[in-house]
Amino acid sequence: MSPVQSADGRVNSRVANYVGFFDKDPSKDTRAHQENRLESYTDVVNGYYDGATELYEYGWAESFHFSRFYKGEGFKQSLARHEHYLAAQMSLRPGMRVLDVGCGIGGPAREIARFSDTNITGLNNNDFQIGRARKYTAKAGLSDQVNFVKGDFTKLTEQFGENQFDAVYAIEATVHAPTFESVYGEIYKTLKPGGVFGVYEWVMTDAWDPSIPEHKAIAHGIEIGDGIAEMRTRKEARKALVNVGFQIEHEEDLAERPDPIPWYYPLEGDFSKVQTWGDYFTVFRTTKFGMWTTSTGVWVLEKVGLVPQGTWAVGETMKVAAKALVDGGRTKLFTPMLLYVCRKPASS
Repeated sequence: MSPVQSADGRVNSRVANYVGFFDKDPSKDTRAHQENRLESYTDVVNGYYDGATELYEYGWAESFHFSRFYKGEGFKQSLARHEHYLAAQMSLRPGMRVLDVGCGIGGPAREIARFSDTNITGLNNNDFQIGRARKYTAKAGLSDQVNFVKGDFTKLTEQFGENQFDAVYAIEATVHAPTFESVYGEIYKTLKPGGVFGVYEWVMTDAWDPSIPEHKAIAHGIEIGDGIAEMRTRKEARKALVNVGFQIEHEEDLAERPDPIPWYYPLEGDFSKVQTWGDYFTVFRTTKFGMWTTSTGVWVLEKVGLVPQGTWAVGETMKVAAKALVDGGRTKLFTPMLLYVCRKPASS
């Protein structure tokens, strides 16, 4: 029997089966588990986002990524600045044709389109998120400037052809690919000669050692709670970019900046770090009571059939991820904002 797809694009069986791709015990999550996830990465990612998207929107607005914080800076303001910074580093200009790889529900695409006056195509392999992206974009009056298509980011040239875009960016999305080369290589091909690629990448830092159980547990917690088949290292990201032909113009882990407020503060559930009144709810969701409230509400919604079976379980893995992300941030073993700005040679 084929999986049942709901009217909003979610496939119930994918959500229900998501947790089965992982062993909760990091010491028992073997290479065989990882290879199964890598081979089935589209099911892993879709199962996760079919269940997690509305939970993200509930507490994280429309841009599903982390950001740096200045004193007194609100959460949504910080998200927008992080997107503007990437656009500025890439020197996006009016009229450029830009591809957003792994666009989520389109928050960054809408913000960057407004900021840079570029024409953006958002690519996503999740029907549910594409539907929401189109709805929010129409509401914002940006449908003539921002559009969304369904597709696999490891098969970009099949969908768009080669030498099509002036610029491509990815914000915390390409970590979901089975290998960095598989997605970076396709991005390279679909860029015009001289085109620019900018990415905020999720990686384990040079300090991470998988032979240390505590280190392995952090990476595994991020994997199981964020729909990632396999966490990889900074060295692997850099090597992949060079191997596919990119010239790296800028490389920096923005998490190493001496910011007064850490990027992971919204996950700590600590009201003492809240910067504006409007951000109390964002932080509330990661307090013990806030997580209990969300968990109970999702459990009820699942029982009455308003969300797919398995949504509650996906939400529970997000608690695991929150702890792992905070631990990874505090120990400097993980970063969600390794910035690369790369160029496809003009002669290619």
